[in-house]
Amino acid sequence: MTASSKRRSSSAFAKAGGDRTAGPGPEPDEDRDADPASVARAIVLRQLTASPKSRLQLERKLAERNVPEDVAAAVLDRFEEVRLVDDAEFADMWVRSRSQSRRLAKGALRRELADKGIDADTAASALEQLSDEDEEAAARHLVERKLRPGTDLSDRAERDKITRRLASMLARKGYQPSQAFRIVAEVLDAAAGGAQSGGDSVEATADWE
Repeated sequence: MTASSKRRSSSAFAKAGGDRTAGPGPEPDEDRDADPASVARAIVLRQLTASPKSRLQLERKLAERNVPEDVAAAVLDRFEEVRLVDDAEFADMWVRSRSQSRRLAKGALRRELADKGIDADTAASALEQLSDEDEEAAARHLVERKLRPGTDLSDRAERDKITRRLASMLARKGYQPSQAFRIVAEVLDAAAGGAQSGGDSVEATADWE
């Protein structure tokens, strides 16, 4: 983060009612006599300090702490005004992080964003940063990593079992069944071809000797 970005973030933080110098302190909802808006601001700031959150995630947390809905809405509106809560920015970050760390496909990412209250248009915009080529490359990487070295792919029953296992793994990460089976088949074909080429080279060397 650049110095100017830090200054903007600190300024927004202060406008929203934050104090970066404050220690952890007690949980804000422990003070039953506190002003509800102050309690809500403290809860939101603590949540955002831990990790980025969508507005719906923060709404849920405030509801858990029994913050009145009208107070929660007003506080979150203020946080959106100073851009400390920004669902579009959150969605972009979520797609980048989860596609890289978990190799999730667009389908799974779309479901996760919906669960966090991100609307369909915002989610679609965030998902544009993940190309079909990126998604396919991630799937191949997953299959290649999960394929055990030395697996006998010449045995049809064994290959079918491996295919089902790997395709199911991709499906859990949001890949379409047809895409999953195609990618698995291509990776297994390449692995089988490589093994065959290796065997042929060994035989040729033996014959030459």
